[in-house]
Amino acid sequence: MITELGHFALILAFLIAIVQMVVPLIGAHKRWPGWMAVAEPTAQAQFLFTAFSFAALTWAFVTSDFSLRLVVENSHSAKPMLYKISGTWGNHEGSMLLWVLIVSLFGALASLFGNSLPPTLRARVLAVQASIGVAFFAFILFTSNPFLRMVVPPFDGQDLNPLLQDPGLAFHPPFLYLGYVGLSMAFSFAIAALIEGRVDAAWGRWVRPWTLAAWVFLTIGIALGSWWAYYELGWGGFWFWDPVENASFMPWILATALLHSAIVVEKRESLKSWTILLAILAFSFSLVGTFIVRSGLLTSVHAFATDPVRGVFILYILAIFTGGALTLFATRAQAMEAKGVFGVVSRESMLVVNNVLLAVSCFVVFFGTLWPIVAEMVFDRKLSVGPPYFNAAFTPFMVVLGLVMPVGAMLPWKRGKFGRTAWSLRYVFVLAVALGVTAWAMQTGRSVLGPVGLFLGSWMVFGSVLDLWSRTGRTARVGVTGRLARLGRLPRADWGKAFAHGGLGVTMFAIAGLTAWEQEDIRVAYVGQPYDVGAYTLTLEDVGRSRGPNYFSTTGSVRVTKADQFVATMRPEKREYPVTRMPTTEAAIDYRLLRDLYVVIGDRQADGGWVMRTYIKPLANWIWGGCLLMALGGFLSLSDRRYRVAAGARKTQVTGVPAE
Repeated sequence: MITELGHFALILAFLIAIVQMVVPLIGAHKRWPGWMAVAEPTAQAQFLFTAFSFAALTWAFVTSDFSLRLVVENSHSAKPMLYKISGTWGNHEGSMLLWVLIVSLFGALASLFGNSLPPTLRARVLAVQASIGVAFFAFILFTSNPFLRMVVPPFDGQDLNPLLQDPGLAFHPPFLYLGYVGLSMAFSFAIAALIEGRVDAAWGRWVRPWTLAAWVFLTIGIALGSWWAYYELGWGGFWFWDPVENASFMPWILATALLHSAIVVEKRESLKSWTILLAILAFSFSLVGTFIVRSGLLTSVHAFATDPVRGVFILYILAIFTGGALTLFATRAQAMEAKGVFGVVSRESMLVVNNVLLAVSCFVVFFGTLWPIVAEMVFDRKLSVGPPYFNAAFTPFMVVLGLVMPVGAMLPWKRGKFGRTAWSLRYVFVLAVALGVTAWAMQTGRSVLGPVGLFLGSWMVFGSVLDLWSRTGRTARVGVTGRLARLGRLPRADWGKAFAHGGLGVTMFAIAGLTAWEQEDIRVAYVGQPYDVGAYTLTLEDVGRSRGPNYFSTTGSVRVTKADQFVATMRPEKREYPVTRMPTTEAAIDYRLLRDLYVVIGDRQADGGWVMRTYIKPLANWIWGGCLLMALGGFLSLSDRRYRVAAGARKTQVTGVPAE
């Protein structure tokens, strides 16, 4: 009964979304307040019905309702509860329901917190947001219905893909979708602004919080996916330039550019057309990612579907929204007249450089991801574009971005003097160079990657610290104590920028250090016979069999010592899931501040030995630590009171006092 109600609620949400798409748009065009006012209650009703539908599907997974085809294909009664719940979105149909749930969530939030928006703009934003919902409600109901029944329900299900039965991947999709789909709000604001023919500083203030929220969630989602790949797949890597990884990375790059260009719109009323274009492209690349994952054109360890009918449907959605938006942009872009002017040496110019580097690097990734498809379709050649291409083509843009970021962040608006700003960073530069030279002198190999990474990361981190410190005034005027007091009173957005820029520096250094200084050992190990990897001695003490909730495990016990001092006992596993008949690798990882010790057990050999892979991974945790710093910076900026536009507007209306 609950699943039938969930199906009915999904249909009602679809119908409500159609009303929300049409009525407020007509009302805004005709200036009819009553019709425009329809947008708010319909946005909230759409979310409530979609949420009920999603809850009904979750209930079917939790209770193992095997009369539902989706539950049969993606669950099992012996599966732990966490994975029963995550099984709701661990498949194509359920993940698409999560997709439209988040679309409707952002629309409902915009209706609740958009009171300061002009009525016509608010109505158009909510109508455009509803049109996205309509497209994906139709996609779900006509091609991917999660509520289809079994004619004869089986006694048990076929279980979820074992690779997805992991805490990291249980939380990865919701965060990723909050970012992916959250960019729809920036798209809706962009289309609404094009329809109205007006973009100003207020528009920049309105669009930034939505973009920032999406960026934060996307950062967390990508980090969780990277961490999952690191410890679950058993390859020891944190990023493989997999097509699905690229599908989430490209919108993140464009969202980063959009955040910075929106600042210029807000502060200087410049780069209006470019910002609108970025908002369109950021969400369009989210749609491209959806197409890549669900069309079957590209294979991946975590792609969802291979049905060409679904792929064609998503391709139509992509063509309609992207093509329509770009057509509208081409016809109305001339109305986005820039008011602010700025010099070649200014913060605005550095933000333009930032945007160019990010946009070009995104298209480098896009080209490498889709070129194998183009080559096969046009030239009938099967090509593989792997990490060597991406590392060689993408890395230079990030290096240049890291070099210019501290200088650009400290340049004044409108016009500045490059020499003065660079001179203020002289001690930071000297410190970064000293650290890089020290790393070069101390390393056993002569790879330049690690020292350059340390220089670049230090330059960005300490540059962010200096930028924050410089905002407290001059020591001669207020003293060190006074500056420290002012430091605590700085706006949260300033702290957020420092954390985000510093976090990127930490991540870039960690990636360079891990790539340059990682050690790998692959051998056949025998029980009781020690072997050395770097400074560590490992001994395979035992290999045993055990049974988990829905799997069988082969577990090794590995004793690790360093200079005869005990370090850890590590237990790598190989799991076999009898229902799906799929094996998985569970790496044993000894996490430390400066390195990870990573051990994987393989197959047993004919002579009784076991294949063992051991890695020493320096700075591995710093990669995700840097990502967390970036996300924390985003949250700090989002909590800045200057983002609470609606609250400021209401205060102005009541007291008549100009906003700060």
